[in-house]
Amino acid sequence: MNIRIILPTNEDIRRSFMEKEYNQVDSYVHTRAMDSVGRCHIYSLPYQFENFLYLNNSFQGGKFDKVRCLEMNDSRPFEYDFFKRISEDFPFLKELRIWNIQPQKEKQHLTTLIVFPHLMLLNLVKAHVDYAEQLLFHKNTYLPCLLDLCINYKSLATVTNNFTNDAACFTCAKLKRLRIDYAFVRPSNFNQYFPLL
Repeated sequence: MNIRIILPTNEDIRRSFMEKEYNQVDSYVHTRAMDSVGRCHIYSLPYQFENFLYLNNSFQGGKFDKVRCLEMNDSRPFEYDFFKRISEDFPFLKELRIWNIQPQKEKQHLTTLIVFPHLMLLNLVKAHVDYAEQLLFHKNTYLPCLLDLCINYKSLATVTNNFTNDAACFTCAKLKRLRIDYAFVRPSNFNQYFPLL
């Protein structure tokens, strides 16, 4: 039996709150077509919390000045434009956690540099290596305050070309804490790449 379930749209959700006189509400609906699962994120405006959890590609945008910690999670890849929007919509972000094992489809980056001016912690443990390249390469993203990186060793070794790729060295040289998924023997050039560890 094939039953089609029609999930409410973003506008349907907003309208239902406005009908109840809750005008300062926003939402976004995320559906997974593969298993007909839908999740609706509803929040009051202006958003007053420091954490924003489970943000995904269905996010419509908006200003979130109070958010300091953001968790992004999706089964569809996060692309360059999405990171650009996140950097603008969450201007005071200090922690970013990305859970996405899907490779990026659009690997050609625009000339506009993405800037996360206050980001101190970046967690890429559950992220495809493409996100490490997107966020650690200085030509793509500028992270002037990054001090703490959580990443899989395999991804780190790949993106840094075994700690020889200068494109990621600029960002990594400022790190004061590196959390890796397992113990490893530091290669001879490791300290040049991470002089503050």
